[in-house]
Amino acid sequence: MVLVFVAGFTMLQPLATDLYQPTLPAIAAAFGVRIGEVQLTLSAFVLAFGLWQLVAGPLADRYGRYPVVLAGVTTYALASALSAAATSIETLVALRALQGIGACSCIVGARAIVRDLHAPADSAHVLAGAGMWMSLAPLAGPPLGGLLLAAYGWRSSFVVLTVFALLLASLALARLRETLVHVNRDALRLRPMLATYAAVLRTPSFNAYAWPAAASYAALFSFISGGSFALIRVLGVSPTAYGFCFSFVVAGYLLGTVVCRRYVAGAGLQRTLTAGAAIQVACGLALALPAAAGVQHLLAILLPMFGVVFGHGLVQPVAQAGTVAHFPRHAGAATALMGFLMMLVATGVGQLLAAAFDGTARPLAYTVALATAASALFAATIVRRHGHV
Repeated sequence: MVLVFVAGFTMLQPLATDLYQPTLPAIAAAFGVRIGEVQLTLSAFVLAFGLWQLVAGPLADRYGRYPVVLAGVTTYALASALSAAATSIETLVALRALQGIGACSCIVGARAIVRDLHAPADSAHVLAGAGMWMSLAPLAGPPLGGLLLAAYGWRSSFVVLTVFALLLASLALARLRETLVHVNRDALRLRPMLATYAAVLRTPSFNAYAWPAAASYAALFSFISGGSFALIRVLGVSPTAYGFCFSFVVAGYLLGTVVCRRYVAGAGLQRTLTAGAAIQVACGLALALPAAAGVQHLLAILLPMFGVVFGHGLVQPVAQAGTVAHFPRHAGAATALMGFLMMLVATGVGQLLAAAFDGTARPLAYTVALATAASALFAATIVRRHGHV
């Protein structure tokens, strides 16, 4: 049941970003807004997700994992239902931020549950397993979103999110139990909270895994943010076909988590992350070089992105386990701070990509290449020096 809940709660984030991806151009047309404005619906979700982690982590350490995840999934369901009825882009942006808060609470609580129950190496194994099941969401999400768009319009995606969240909330009410043993009664006091975050930031092993994770996610988020415009508007792919293209890319993550589960037990966290980062930077270059030469072909984007996301499947479970390894009493705060850094970087990348869109695939390719280069650089330096946990 732990694996079921961790996978289910983790699905909330990719479903919220991937299910409605094919609808982004349609939302822009429906509200009569520019690309940059409709991109705010994605950036608002990610920014709220990142900022709320700084609150959700201490909440989970003070009051337990159970109330945090239950409140989170309820908030997510409410925001999704209201998003389906939004009448303006401003309202949709605000509701997406609320949806991000709900998803954040669930994921922070789920990761803390894993840390409560498992040692670091076992945590990476469990998180990779959850990631394997979670990847079904971005695999099925875009094709389903494209089909829903064609049949019922863009609002139907938010109806599906509402139903999924309500089902998960019902299961949590029936089967989920509290796992927190050591309650931190000072977790929400401002001075101790800031002291905890400062202590986490000063820990070399935390930085060794948090920054590669942020760079790796930035590469993935570049495609989440800009892929629909590059493929639909530049290459002329239909929204339905785009959903299947995105699923092909995300299949790389599924394969990466399968390899991670088998590889990490013998190789350890450091070597697994380094291998994933090396694969990412090689594929990032394979994406950027054809784009620089003026090649605009579907396979020139999809094949390298498959490799980048495969590398992310190696990096992400290991990074999640590594960042909290030294914080058994502050697992919520540590995982929250890691998530905040990831989402802060992703928000900046998304807005940069929207501003740089020039009617070609080059901004997407260059952004992915730079993010993968940063991930490889972190792996070769701070992970190598401080990644032993």
